[in-house]
Amino acid sequence: MGKTIGLTGSVATGKSTVSNLIQQAGIPLVDADVAARKVVEKGTDGLAEIVAYFGKDILLEDGNLNRAKLGEIIFRDKEKREKLNEITHPRVKDYMLKERERFFEAGEKVVFFDIPLLFESHLESLVDQIIVVWTTPETELKRLMERNNLTKEEALARINSQMGIDEKAKKADFVIDNNESLEKTQKQVLTFIERFVNNK
Repeated sequence: MGKTIGLTGSVATGKSTVSNLIQQAGIPLVDADVAARKVVEKGTDGLAEIVAYFGKDILLEDGNLNRAKLGEIIFRDKEKREKLNEITHPRVKDYMLKERERFFEAGEKVVFFDIPLLFESHLESLVDQIIVVWTTPETELKRLMERNNLTKEEALARINSQMGIDEKAKKADFVIDNNESLEKTQKQVLTFIERFVNNK
């Protein structure tokens, strides 16, 4: 059995940047967001269960899931959000574990799991080590406002719906400081790969 490294962060801390750098280095990475889309594609049991609960209005004309509409519903309704998680989370987990198995069977020794809500979803047991991509809360707020064209209040609401980035950093085995230049982030990713991946 190979080693699994969890990659996480908070909204707008730059986790996608680090994820891309890891993949560019040729290391397999399984993305929870990709898995979440796969398990509700047209024709899947996941989508059928969502339609059974939320109704056919949740579909686009072509039969695919209307993500924007579903997002609006669950953002306002905790009970419906929990029901959606109940439908999707076990399927996402199964998908990721199967992908990992596929990589290990192909001879890979290390696989990354990119899980945005790794701590919030209590998935620490799936991985051997955890990397947190960190920035200061001020940088996180500024980046999120600029990236998504949000007011300060809207951005803070999104940030506060997750565990704080400083708290996540305390739980990490390795922290990548993404508060400055891309070059500095790149160096830290390469250092991590040399230390924990290549010298496994």
